[in-house]
Amino acid sequence: MNQQDNLKGNFSLKGFTSIQIGIYILIAAYAIKSILDGFLDKHFSDFSVKENSVILITALVSLAFLFSSSALFYNGKRTAKKQQVQLWNEASKSNLYKYTSSFLILFLTLYFLSKQGHTAYLTPIFLVIYATILFLFKQKEGRELLIMSGVCILFAIICFLIPSYWYSSLFILGVAHITYGVVVK
Repeated sequence: MNQQDNLKGNFSLKGFTSIQIGIYILIAAYAIKSILDGFLDKHFSDFSVKENSVILITALVSLAFLFSSSALFYNGKRTAKKQQVQLWNEASKSNLYKYTSSFLILFLTLYFLSKQGHTAYLTPIFLVIYATILFLFKQKEGRELLIMSGVCILFAIICFLIPSYWYSSLFILGVAHITYGVVVK
């Protein structure tokens, strides 16, 4: 493997990073489900409770994204140090630009859908865009990421057909990340 291949591999979903991201997805999905279950049980028509729930869910999603991004960054930093290469080289800067712009598109799309009242489509659209992101960032040896992308597309289709399947889809995505992290080191 030459040095250019090493530079591209600074930021990857292998090992503990994928496990961390899976755990963050599981925690966020469970917390969102708990918030929504509590909201539906107590105050369906109270606007302030609804508004607070939306703010809390947005904060949870933002924290999951922030923690996942931090896991990728610190893993990349460790990898670069271990390989004795610069962390911020042309390949990693390009990946950062693609990563930032793809997640910005994801969040803007989800924001637009929620403002239009299409909350049933939030999870399927998230899964489709996330599958695209996984596909775009796959490494040469990352056939397993293609499988995870396919699983995301499959669950997106299921969520389009059965909107109440959103929690199970996110739960399985979190477990898939954990499994990927254990299998691919």
